[in-house]
Amino acid sequence: MFEGFVQEKITLSGAVLNVRYGGNGPPVLLLHGHPRTHATWSKVAPILTAHFTVVCPDLRGFGQSSKPSDLPDHANSSKRAKAKDCIELMSYLGFHQFAIVGHDRGSYTAYRAALDHPEKITRLAVLDCVPILEALERCDERFARQWYHWFFFAQLDKPERAILSDPDAWYGGQPVTMGNEEYQDFRRAIHDPETVHTMLEDYRAGLTIDRLHEEEDRRNNRKIACPVLCLWSEHDDLGELYADIPAIWKNWASDVRSGTLNSGHHMAEEAPEELAAKLSLFLMGKD
Repeated sequence: MFEGFVQEKITLSGAVLNVRYGGNGPPVLLLHGHPRTHATWSKVAPILTAHFTVVCPDLRGFGQSSKPSDLPDHANSSKRAKAKDCIELMSYLGFHQFAIVGHDRGSYTAYRAALDHPEKITRLAVLDCVPILEALERCDERFARQWYHWFFFAQLDKPERAILSDPDAWYGGQPVTMGNEEYQDFRRAIHDPETVHTMLEDYRAGLTIDRLHEEEDRRNNRKIACPVLCLWSEHDDLGELYADIPAIWKNWASDVRSGTLNSGHHMAEEAPEELAAKLSLFLMGKD
């Protein structure tokens, strides 16, 4: 897994991140979603190293990275706090500007980095995602049925008890598609009570402080300055929920391009070559 990559625990002002990095060329930061770890990129990252320096961290609260302490407003698990981690991490590695790619929950941190630090982010790719505020404002009975976990995970204590009673049954995952080492990294995370708790804190922040930050962005007409690529899976439900995903992103950025992948939700595991090809073209400005 990640042959030729360096693995390091990097201490930042607010977190200690478990990170792998490798390759040469312009830097790109890859952010995983829930409940995955950086290992979800193990098939994509080596392809991208043909043209880029690729950095894959476990987000704070996830995987083998440090677990933030709880605050009443969930600020330590906010996307703003995680975006700050990203800026500090890349600066530590010597990169003061970089492209950023996020999948699922990692997408929220990725576009928060672009909004809060526009001078740092050169290109942004968001995978299987629309902004939190846009999703909540469009919430209907179908969204509540299909994405009920947003609201369940935001409750206190009960989701931890439900998940930890049988993490494998709750989260699924299999070595056939993930790879053996990747699957073991994933299982280590979902069987750790502290990690499960801080992964859920990400959702609690999403419905509270993260939403407030996006409302503030809208009031101040703050937009993403860099080019944006939004991709979604043909066999997941984002396309069913939203008729025009690019139009939603154009509320947040002026330079938006889009596409789909022939995969389910975990596209980096299910369609790594297709995803790497689309990302490479976008990141090189050839899309």
